[in-house]
Amino acid sequence: MDQPQSPPPASTLHVPVMPREAIEGLAIQPGHIILDGTLGGGGHTRLIAQQVGPNGCVVAVDRDPVAVARAETTLRGLPVLVSNASYAEAAEVLAEASIERLNGILLDLGLSSDQLEDRQRGFSFHARGPLDLRFDPNNGEPATKLIARLSAEHLADLIYAYGEERCSRRIAAAIVDRRRERPIQTSEDLADIIRRAVPKNYDPRIDPATRTFQALRIAVNSELDHLERALQLLPTLLAPGGRFVVISFHSLEDRLVKVAFRRDERLRPLASKPLIPTAEEIAANPRSRSAKLRVAERC
Repeated sequence: MDQPQSPPPASTLHVPVMPREAIEGLAIQPGHIILDGTLGGGGHTRLIAQQVGPNGCVVAVDRDPVAVARAETTLRGLPVLVSNASYAEAAEVLAEASIERLNGILLDLGLSSDQLEDRQRGFSFHARGPLDLRFDPNNGEPATKLIARLSAEHLADLIYAYGEERCSRRIAAAIVDRRRERPIQTSEDLADIIRRAVPKNYDPRIDPATRTFQALRIAVNSELDHLERALQLLPTLLAPGGRFVVISFHSLEDRLVKVAFRRDERLRPLASKPLIPTAEEIAANPRSRSAKLRVAERC
């Protein structure tokens, strides 16, 4: 198999995570039909399209309309079908395209650098911008409204469940105290509240706001619900021998994937442990450091 080629310059900041491992895990052949369920910056999509060739097809979906609009330009001329949809809705997308079976599925569950750098989305707690956190800004409830309406108890439970944050109650109490004075509108404001709420000896390896922002983002976008639905539905779309590759970035996602791959009689995991990025990749792309890649094959 040819080695993945580097994508040409495009209007995206995102660097695909574990590209070689993802392509090898998919075991792509010319003419294959592959679902890229998390289009993002289009890096994986481009590499897959180069492998399937003109007789194949990559069906690339994303909930983020900005990512879809960008891909329609940057991936023009490649055998790629782009759709603004969740990977949990892939069956409907494939039906509309008259595609019955897939040879492979890739889900990269991380945020793209384009989303993190967009100050209007609120994903980065290092930039001052509206606290939104939605993948699709046209649907659902933004994080500002979520933290404005939840009680301290419910907010703490959410931060603990989705962020695995041991200081969740202190953080929730600080959020409620601040919102009594004035609404919390920006990512910078929320990050400052969190940093002041946690002990000085907090884990020095990460910013204190990291887990809370993760929790709110998961809640706002119902991420785990979408993933659970996809893990149930997507294997049905795979042809026998087709590969299912998932790259996750935190333990909640990875746990769901690991259990689904092991328990689903339709799938055969190809390794007992996930692949992780090389030291060289982490040095070149620090955002890859928490990635775990699992591969299963359709029986």
